[in-house]
Amino acid sequence: MSQKHPITIVKETDEWLVINKPPFVPSLPERGKFTAESVMDWSRRFWPDAILCHRIDRETSGALLIAKNLEAFKHMTLQFEHRTVQKKYHAIADGRVAFEDLWIDLPINTEQIGKIRIDKINGKPAQTRFHTLKLYKHFTLLECEPKTGRLHQIRVHLASQNAKISGDTLYKSIIPKLSTIKRKISGEDTDLITRFALHAKSLEFNDLDGSRVKVETEYPKDFAVFLKLLDKYDQY
Repeated sequence: MSQKHPITIVKETDEWLVINKPPFVPSLPERGKFTAESVMDWSRRFWPDAILCHRIDRETSGALLIAKNLEAFKHMTLQFEHRTVQKKYHAIADGRVAFEDLWIDLPINTEQIGKIRIDKINGKPAQTRFHTLKLYKHFTLLECEPKTGRLHQIRVHLASQNAKISGDTLYKSIIPKLSTIKRKISGEDTDLITRFALHAKSLEFNDLDGSRVKVETEYPKDFAVFLKLLDKYDQY
């Protein structure tokens, strides 16, 4: 396989693989535009029958499960439907957000892409657990565990708690700047990250033989650098 492609295979069997999707790579081909080869197109160059078992947002990085054949796809998607796949995300949020295994159970309306929102009348069930991993002076590292898979679920549920993922301009955050955490800057004030800071950290599911599989992914460079700068300049 091409070593120039940014997609990294984390774990692979004869039936499926888990990749670490880079940020700004779409899961599916984009309509009316082309910013990068989609995960689906990439996977079918190597496995013609490959099917994505789920999707993550274009800007979100991390674990994505791909079936190599229809049998594996059916096996995996049933687990997503029955909510037996454990998904954990890490997010860097604006401000100090202290969540101790906070359980959010609020329905989400995803009918309009630009207006995804909490909707207790017409929304579909959505549940997410949030837990604070580390508090900084101006930011928070969170673990997010969605039980359902609604579009923008983590982002919308966080917004319902007056919390925002750093850099998530759609949900009222801004691109964070180095000057937020460092007083003296020589030269231009740089961005701490240029996308919303959300990473799909791990997936846990049942293999076709019934064994339980857990796959973890490393942070991409931009997310890792953001945290490194927080550790250096924003310790509480």
